[in-house]
Amino acid sequence: MDLASRYKGVVGFVFGNENSGSSEDSYVERLLDRISNGVLAEDRRNAIADLQSIVAESGAGQLAFGAMASAYKFSGFPVLMGVLKEERDDVEMVRGALETLVSALTPIDHVKGPTNEVQPALMNTDLLSRESESISLLLSLLSEEDFYVRYYTLQILTVLLNNSPNRLQEAILSIPRGITRLMDMLMDREVIRNEALLLLTYLTREAEEIQKIVVFEGVFEKIFSIMKEEGGSEGGVVVQDCLELLNNLLRSNASNHVLLRETVGFDPLISILKIRGISYSFTQQKTINLLSALETINLLMMGGSESDPQKDSNKIANKTVLSQKKLLDHLLMLGVESQWAPVALRCSALRCIGDLVAGHSKNLDALSSKVLGEERQVEPALNSLLRIILRTSSMQEFIAADYVFKNFCEKNKDGQAMLASTLIPHPISMAAASLEEDVNMSFGSMLLRGLAMSESDGDLESCCRAASVLTHILKDNTQCKERVLQVELEASMPSLGAPELLLHRIVRYLAVATSMKNKDGKPGYSYIQPIILKLLITWLADCPSAVQCFLDSRPHLTYLLELVSATSSTVCVRGLAAVLLGECIIYNKSSENGKDSFTIADAISQKIGLTSYFLKFDEMQRSFIFSSVKPTQSHKPLTRSTAAIMTEIEDVNESDLTYQKSEDHPILTSICDAQFVSFVKSVEVNIRENIVDVYSRPKSDVAVVPADMEQKGGESDKEYIKRLKAFVETQCFEIQKLLGRNATLAEDLARTGHSQPELTAGSSSDRVQMETLRRDLQEASQRVEMLKAEKAKVESEALMYQNLAGKLESDLKSLSDAYNSLEQNNIQLEKEVKTLKSGGTSTSPDIEAIIAEAREEAQKESEAELNDLLVCLGQEQSKVEKLSARLSELGENVDQLLEGIGDDMGLPEGEDDEED
Repeated sequence: MDLASRYKGVVGFVFGNENSGSSEDSYVERLLDRISNGVLAEDRRNAIADLQSIVAESGAGQLAFGAMASAYKFSGFPVLMGVLKEERDDVEMVRGALETLVSALTPIDHVKGPTNEVQPALMNTDLLSRESESISLLLSLLSEEDFYVRYYTLQILTVLLNNSPNRLQEAILSIPRGITRLMDMLMDREVIRNEALLLLTYLTREAEEIQKIVVFEGVFEKIFSIMKEEGGSEGGVVVQDCLELLNNLLRSNASNHVLLRETVGFDPLISILKIRGISYSFTQQKTINLLSALETINLLMMGGSESDPQKDSNKIANKTVLSQKKLLDHLLMLGVESQWAPVALRCSALRCIGDLVAGHSKNLDALSSKVLGEERQVEPALNSLLRIILRTSSMQEFIAADYVFKNFCEKNKDGQAMLASTLIPHPISMAAASLEEDVNMSFGSMLLRGLAMSESDGDLESCCRAASVLTHILKDNTQCKERVLQVELEASMPSLGAPELLLHRIVRYLAVATSMKNKDGKPGYSYIQPIILKLLITWLADCPSAVQCFLDSRPHLTYLLELVSATSSTVCVRGLAAVLLGECIIYNKSSENGKDSFTIADAISQKIGLTSYFLKFDEMQRSFIFSSVKPTQSHKPLTRSTAAIMTEIEDVNESDLTYQKSEDHPILTSICDAQFVSFVKSVEVNIRENIVDVYSRPKSDVAVVPADMEQKGGESDKEYIKRLKAFVETQCFEIQKLLGRNATLAEDLARTGHSQPELTAGSSSDRVQMETLRRDLQEASQRVEMLKAEKAKVESEALMYQNLAGKLESDLKSLSDAYNSLEQNNIQLEKEVKTLKSGGTSTSPDIEAIIAEAREEAQKESEAELNDLLVCLGQEQSKVEKLSARLSELGENVDQLLEGIGDDMGLPEGEDDEED
């Protein structure tokens, strides 16, 4: 069914069918007949006036007028367009036709029907916008001299653009000099100019081709000329329309930035931001105009769209020119010094300050050296910004001021060091100091006072805000981390006396925030713990000294383990606590027992479980805060429809917030920016790899050096055996510990393999990870089976060599018995020689020679047999040592296997003495 048929059906439903004889249908038809076929001009003019009246007042009349083309003999639009085309000389009739068209396209507020019913005004707009010839005819009317003809024509084009923007843009681009005719209207009378300005504002929102044309037609000069005539920021809605048109031209077109900078310049824009007087009043329209101008400044500092190659060069060039024009002074006046200004305006100015100094060294230096106030009460601008953070009751203002410090400290090591150097506790007790005394404090003293004020009032709000600033100071700066690590605060209780390290105080506040209640007795604010955790994560990152300081207090680790597994905490808190716990592993360089990375990993495995621990990361990554983070800040265009809402941004007290425990809290979304989320993801990968590495190697790296297995000089056999036994026991202990860790890891992997499909069904990356884990588990099982088979083989070989060793021991015993028998024979022969000597001396020389010869032959024979036996024993001893080492690696008790071997072996007592 085509569009005309649908409209015909609607008309039949509203007015009745063609045979119903509806009075409205007949009346509209008769009027169109009079306009089309009337003879007298006055009668035709009266018919147009009557038609305009019924169309303006009746929705049924609008519907009948638009449906005439398909349902009745005469059609509405062709009749009136014919008048516009053929009756140009009759100005009154042309006016009436245009006014009737305006009424036919304008919705009637008091007509409210079902939501699914076709709206007559929208239907008429759709019908008219389909004909490109009609658009061309309307544009040609802009050259008419009559004021009302031009005015009504612009109104018709604006209505068409609101309801059918794409069609009108295409039609205007296809008409020669179509945009030029609209641009000429900007120099017309005020009412015509304002309508043309509004029309161009709608046309340039997304049409890049139209943007280029209007820029080359000199729109920048005309815009600033109009704003100057209207009084700048003091002007009305026309100034707002001019700035909206300017923003449309700059939002995604870097070449327009260059044209504006090199032709008109930025002086007319900056002049709008100038405010004078200490009792300046801000009307709603004044606020909207200033917000629009600040949006223009923000677009200039962005440099263009993300995909534009000129973006970076434009960004630096625009920031340089803006700083030369003293923009920073005007922004500080609006955002910091003008505390009577609306909250929305102050926040917008603060965000512009942050963008102005981001990545620009000269602007960073300018902000760090800028001072505010009168001569007697001058203070650094950074101190004033910090006071806003600590004192403001507006959440949005805190976020905006914090954004300034974030951009000031980003990749600005000198600025971070300058701020960190002032972190010295104030001589006066910070808990007892009044709020007025912070005027004379240094930046660091004021910041530390903000951190310590929570002790006196029981509210962690100021601590939370100060912690966010401290996070920016410490980010990616090891020197600042080491320096702030030495800062000590006054003891929270005077009776304790000893000062407390700042890091330990921050951890204690983290624990206090868990049990904190708000004014209604409900759980505390959802953003305090994440901000403190972000500070600790930033502080411990790549800083072993901070990790060591954190672990110096044993309750810290215990509390962190409880926080990770606490069901009462939010997903974000548990995930960030898991990241902090993982940093205690990957950045831990301590070898002290109880504080090393192995102890932390074991504690995680025992108290939480590896599967549950890693699941905290996955839950955090899937949470709203992390999954909704965008790479760059998205600024919604400030239009007529959104401007009034922007000016009404007034912060509510924290007790009135409806999303205290939800994940879409504005502060949470501001601290979990794209950079921090990316850092957390990279740290998570390192944590997983390091934990696996901890479970794959022993606690102490013991190198088995062959020299250590040798008997040292002067070391007795007993000491040597004792040392070897201690070495084997150490190795066995490490093997058992490794086996226990591997068993735990295997169990966690097995549980992960069973539970992961339920948790991550439909995720292809997680399924790939699950399959990888399954394959790893299968390979580990196969290796275990291979090791078991090898262990059985080694045990059989050990038994064989044990039997061989027993045989050798028995041979050695036989040889020892033979040697003892030989000695006994030798003794007997010596006795016989003595007897012979006592019998006569003549034969003694011969006998002695015979004895000596016999002894020498017996000794040679005995030494030869002993040498052969020692060689055999040396070879067997080497085999036994190798087998003992292999059995030790497989976890067998070597002493138990060798127990009982050689108990009945040994030399007779006193043998060495007799041999000597």
